[in-house]
Amino acid sequence: MTGLAILIPIALGMGLLGLAAFFWSMKDGQYDDMDGAAHRILIDEEDEA
Repeated sequence: MTGLAILIPIALGMGLLGLAAFFWSMKDGQYDDMDGAAHRILIDEEDEA
């Protein structure tokens, strides 16, 4: 039972840390251009030059 008293706060802390990292990445603009990388890989740079 004492193991749960240690593991539950650790699990909650890790969950909150992950949630904070997610919200930080949202604020930082990581998910603004979801299709840009998918389209950039299809561009052939040899034809443009």
